[in-house]
Amino acid sequence: EFIQLAITRMNVNSFLIKGWTITLVSALFALAAKDANVKYVMISYIAIPAFWLLDGFYIAVERQYRDLYKEVSAKNENDIDFLMDASKYSKGNNTWISGFFSMTLIIFYGICVFATLLVMYFLKA
Repeated sequence: EFIQLAITRMNVNSFLIKGWTITLVSALFALAAKDANVKYVMISYIAIPAFWLLDGFYIAVERQYRDLYKEVSAKNENDIDFLMDASKYSKGNNTWISGFFSMTLIIFYGICVFATLLVMYFLKA
């Protein structure tokens, strides 16, 4: 149950990061359109990668706890030690880099970058 709560927490954090990204980028687009100033849009190129890195971290930690859950659920009830250390699973597909380059994040943040490019193009035109 504790491990499931940690997985849920990482998932919620990842969801909130995506929400903050959309909110911040949309606000920057609105400011840029109001003043016809591309400099506001340029801030998105700092915010998007920062949120992407943080989201990749949460994805990686969630994957580590999922692997811990798989191991604990396969044990006999008397053999469970209630250790919540998932750091031993931080190899392979559970690293920060693999979380950063996960397909869901590439698609989500790629669309954000593409939308930023479109807004910049239309503001300059």
